Amino acid sequence: MDKFKYTQQLADQRGLFFPTAEIHSSLSGFWDFGPFAANVRRKLIDTWRKEVVRKINSIEIEGSVILPKQNFKASGHLDHFVDPLVQCRKCHKIFRADKLLEKALKKEVPEALDEKKFDELVKSNNVRCPECKGELGNVKKFNMMLGVSIGPLTNETNAYLRPETCQNIFTAFYKIYKTGRVSLPLAISQVGRAFRNEISPRQGLLRMREFTQLETEVFFNPRKIDDVPEFDKYKNYKLMLKIGRGDARAIKLADIVKRGMVSGKLVAYYLAVAQQFFQALGFQPNEFRFRKLEKEAKAFYSKETWDFEVKTEVGWLELVANNYRTDYDLTSHSKVSGIDLSVVEDGEKFIPHVWEISMGLDRIFYALVEHSVSQRDGKPILKLPKFTSPLDAVVLPLVRKDGIDEKAKMIYDMLKKDFDVKYDEKQSIGKRYLIYDQLGVPLAITVDYESLKNDDVTVRDRDTSKQVRVKIADLNKILNKMCRGEKIF
Repeated sequence: MDKFKYTQQLADQRGLFFPTAEIHSSLSGFWDFGPFAANVRRKLIDTWRKEVVRKINSIEIEGSVILPKQNFKASGHLDHFVDPLVQCRKCHKIFRADKLLEKALKKEVPEALDEKKFDELVKSNNVRCPECKGELGNVKKFNMMLGVSIGPLTNETNAYLRPETCQNIFTAFYKIYKTGRVSLPLAISQVGRAFRNEISPRQGLLRMREFTQLETEVFFNPRKIDDVPEFDKYKNYKLMLKIGRGDARAIKLADIVKRGMVSGKLVAYYLAVAQQFFQALGFQPNEFRFRKLEKEAKAFYSKETWDFEVKTEVGWLELVANNYRTDYDLTSHSKVSGIDLSVVEDGEKFIPHVWEISMGLDRIFYALVEHSVSQRDGKPILKLPKFTSPLDAVVLPLVRKDGIDEKAKMIYDMLKKDFDVKYDEKQSIGKRYLIYDQLGVPLAITVDYESLKNDDVTVRDRDTSKQVRVKIADLNKILNKMCRGEKIF
């Protein structure tokens, strides 16, 4: 079964996601999410808040998507936030040089290589344009930020759409630390949009110019990186780690720290929190891994990087960047702004270090949908975890006459106060069952002639197609059990 094919088929057929302004066909790398996908994404955010934000006692902020130019001078984005661009001399199409080389060499090529090294690899391996087989030009580094002009009297770029949501957290840290009645370690989280002017966003939701991040930055005293009370609860928990060329192995947190595989207990603990989030979504250990990045592949600000990847039809897909950013961010912002961002705790003055857990909601959404795609009678259906399903149930009258539709509407009105439900009376009952199976709705409540006599309905399970008769008065209790994850059949 080609899950990528079925995922794209479902997305198009049921309007899960589609290109922005599709009727105009004007922009690539921008996507809209239909009502059912939007509900799933909101529930993914709710799960993140439960499994990450609240679990680690993080606080959440909401920052502006536009930040001043000075911000990106301090962060290093003006100089370092670049992708390697190469253009065909014949058809003039533009590509990412690292991706062309990876396809030709069948191995990873770090995007941080300098232009000369890229040029050498292109020439020595005779890499040609994938569209017309023409000769490629020299590789150039292209800054991916989207600039804007703020104010009526300037045409100059004096601000940028943020390329990552963490920048708001770094610039807000001092205010929050001084006013929020907090102490280190301090975790600050944010959900929000980020923008990158990608060279060739040709992979749907996997490479976008506007995307959503679930960001957490943990500020801590580097001398206390092993002072983590929560660690003992997790010391026997196993992480799937891939280091070097071998396969990923399950290793206990206690052993990871003992062998010096991470910088300290704090790093191991937050890696465990990130992995548990995906286990809560139903991913199994053979389907995910942490991959430690080599020096040349890491971001310029990172001392230690672990990419969390999930196995998909398109290969291992990075969903989370876990970075030890040291004191780079606060030190840089302090120098450029002239504001001392150091703190004083236990009589010691220092610039806090930062551990980052940066998740991409769009990729997580895609991976979850692909992971949940199944088929029945040759047609795709979506077996999403019930707590991430777009609806808790759909209410379906068998026919639109004889009072059955009125009874169904009454049930819908009763349930919608407490649950995500929808009423649908169009097409045959079999067709409606298929549609809502394909949308991942776990329960279908069917009202028929017996319902008028006995005040009961048929409740049908998405995954098994099993049907049982239940009293209308019990529907609230049944849906509550399902939402709590309890078995109802």
